[in-house]
Amino acid sequence: MEYSPPPLFKQGPSALARLIFFVVLAIALLISDARFNTLEIVRGMLGAGLYPLQRAALVPRDIFMGAADLAVTSATLRSENKKLADKNLELSVKAGDAAQLAIENAHLRALLNLQSRATTDETPAEIQYDTRDPFTQKVVIGKGSQQNIQDGAPVVTEDGVIGQVTRVFPLQSEVTLLTDKDQAVPVQIARTGLRSVIYGTPKGDTLDLRFVPISADVQAGDELVTSGLDGIYPPGLPVAKVLRVDKQADTAFARVVCVPIAAVRGARQLLVLHYNVNVPPNPIEVEAAAAAKEAKENKGKKKPAAKAAAPAAGASGASAPAGASAPAPAIAEKPAEKPTEKAAAPKAASRAAAKPSKKAHMPKPASSGGAQ
Repeated sequence: MEYSPPPLFKQGPSALARLIFFVVLAIALLISDARFNTLEIVRGMLGAGLYPLQRAALVPRDIFMGAADLAVTSATLRSENKKLADKNLELSVKAGDAAQLAIENAHLRALLNLQSRATTDETPAEIQYDTRDPFTQKVVIGKGSQQNIQDGAPVVTEDGVIGQVTRVFPLQSEVTLLTDKDQAVPVQIARTGLRSVIYGTPKGDTLDLRFVPISADVQAGDELVTSGLDGIYPPGLPVAKVLRVDKQADTAFARVVCVPIAAVRGARQLLVLHYNVNVPPNPIEVEAAAAAKEAKENKGKKKPAAKAAAPAAGASGASAPAGASAPAPAIAEKPAEKPTEKAAAPKAASRAAAKPSKKAHMPKPASSGGAQ
């Protein structure tokens, strides 16, 4: 009689076999979901089913945050309201001063018969994504040539300059940020008016103000703005602040380290400026272009004159009948030369015979030559 354990104590697969089975199942589910998204629907259903539970779990947090908001006293609200009112009054005074200065500027320009230097238009844009090159500081915005974006246009935010458009596509544009190692912006120090050029650095976190003499008045905290002399950036846009100044005796220029004023990497919405400068052309360049054009015209005139001189020289050699062909004068000239040579020979012989000769035998060849 065989002995069998009761059903209550009947054993199934071993623990190791079950562990291997579930490990293989988990790996298979991971691979299938990563490759074929087989569990996407399951996740969506679970998320929809657990959403009420998540909201219920967040109820205590919402109650606490609401109570904290209600705990704000009226004194705090009054103080904040007073600060905002003072700030609004200050901004209104500055706005009035700016309007008055604009009117005076227009009046003085009209009085001096000066035209406005530039007109600036702006186009709002939004950053779509960063470029894939890790060695450059560039982003792509969602406006292109169809929205009148120009190559080289400056890009700014409400705080200051953040870059420049370096490549334009029909619907997108590439913007090189201010901190890129190949980006350069002409600037001037707002406090002293000293002009220089600011460059990005390889690390992309600071800026380098180059070509600053050691004797220049540059201090930490000075604000740098665009000079506007390049015709690309409007003057007065905030660019950077001086972080530190390193002056060494063995170099002619000081090392000035700056940081951008605007959040170069933190901005999402920005403005692309269309800056048109109403400045007359450089007179030196105009004179050089006129001289080059005149030299080109003179060179073109000399070639036809040289070609016309060659037929004139051939026609002056001998006159031909009206019905004769062109080679006829050349053929007639060659036989005409022989009689003249023969006629000239007796004349030369007679002159030699008339003159007394130093040698006795010289007259005989002369007379014989005359007889011939």
